[in-house]
Amino acid sequence: MARPDPESLPRHPSLHIAPGESYVIRRQVLKLFGAAFHIYDPSGRLVGYCKQRAFKLKEDIRIYTDESCSQELVVIRARNIIDFSGTYEVALADGSLIGSLRRSGMASNFLRDSWQLFDAGGRPIGTLKEQGGILAFARRYIEYVAFFAPERFSLTRTDGAEIAAFRQHFNPFVYRLSVTVKLADPEIDDLLILATGCLITAIEGRQS
Repeated sequence: MARPDPESLPRHPSLHIAPGESYVIRRQVLKLFGAAFHIYDPSGRLVGYCKQRAFKLKEDIRIYTDESCSQELVVIRARNIIDFSGTYEVALADGSLIGSLRRSGMASNFLRDSWQLFDAGGRPIGTLKEQGGILAFARRYIEYVAFFAPERFSLTRTDGAEIAAFRQHFNPFVYRLSVTVKLADPEIDDLLILATGCLITAIEGRQS
């Protein structure tokens, strides 16, 4: 991801990022129209700003370099009219497709979230799964379980190696998701991983 001089980027005054975490995505829970996410690097600097457009028949999420929204990095769009079992394409600002994610409908709605990742040509390259078994199931049906057992996801490639981990933090006012890139892979780059984190944050917000 092309960045300005890191020393020129603003730091979050009180954001604590655990060692090893690559990004933190924060979304205000109480927001009337659409959603906005701030993306921070390990030093707490703002390195991205993500907007989820309201009143769209198709999900439309855009990641920019900062709040000015003058430089677009990634666009995440649903192929079809919104449904939680849809396929979401991830493209660069120039329209070049870098991959897509498809949610497993029945399992994700009733048991635990599961997604398939594909490269630009539609070839499977990884799987994103919610961790927790019984707790993942309980989060869907018991109102307060999510507060005490936040979501965790693991992104693995087709050979089972873990590429990245996603962890929701307990906070009743701000949805916060940490992203830890664990293994460099030429087929699953950081922008696709970051887009995956923003999509998790957006979908969680629509279901809450």
